[in-house]
Amino acid sequence: MNIDQIKKNAFCMPITSPSGLQIDYKFKNREYLIISYETDIELLREIVPEPLKVVSNVVHYEFMKMPDSAGFGSFTESGQLIDVEYNGKRGTYSHLMFVDDVASISAGREIWGFPKKYGKPSLEVDVDTLTGKLKYNQTDIAVGTMGYKYYEGDINAETKSAENTPTYLLKIIPSADGKGADICQLVEYYMSDVNVKGVWSGPAALQLFNHALAPVANLPVRKVIGGKHKIIDFTLSFGNVVFDYLK
Repeated sequence: MNIDQIKKNAFCMPITSPSGLQIDYKFKNREYLIISYETDIELLREIVPEPLKVVSNVVHYEFMKMPDSAGFGSFTESGQLIDVEYNGKRGTYSHLMFVDDVASISAGREIWGFPKKYGKPSLEVDVDTLTGKLKYNQTDIAVGTMGYKYYEGDINAETKSAENTPTYLLKIIPSADGKGADICQLVEYYMSDVNVKGVWSGPAALQLFNHALAPVANLPVRKVIGGKHKIIDFTLSFGNVVFDYLK
């Protein structure tokens, strides 16, 4: 492989069989359980990177089931989002994510900078309760529950919010010599081609458990605000670098 071929073909690792492709990442019937809760705002300010600004003490804990994902197949995911503002624009910052699909972990980190680690999430209907769980190895990390399809929500409002709310990621690629990072960027991305098939709210509860390597409980639950259940199709758009920490 000559230098020109490398330049032409280099995108993701490994170059001969990359986990990430230059395709439209379309998700069909992606299902969410989102439990919003209040935590200590001082803790949020400690972990949210500048130039993002924390705008509330609310964290959104997500359990997601993705049965039909272009490039990634079928997998589940769980993590935390924080309400932020960048240059006057409201959005969310992705803090921690745990995923059971190696291709999604590799491509998500390399392309966008998703903060993904391997974990064992699940999202199931347990009789009358929508139940999300996260294990790290064999240890319980998070359990969320919500009454199943209690109240129907506004699909148009949910569609507008999904299309117009950016998510921010801190993308870091370390230097090969172990001295710092070659890439350290704040990345912004949006959803496109959004089709919300249903959205519901209902009573919700959330438990987070302390763990050395999966520290979701470092943002403790002070008060649960509510739960949201939705099913949605969309395209995950490629991102934009909005701030480069190395320049």
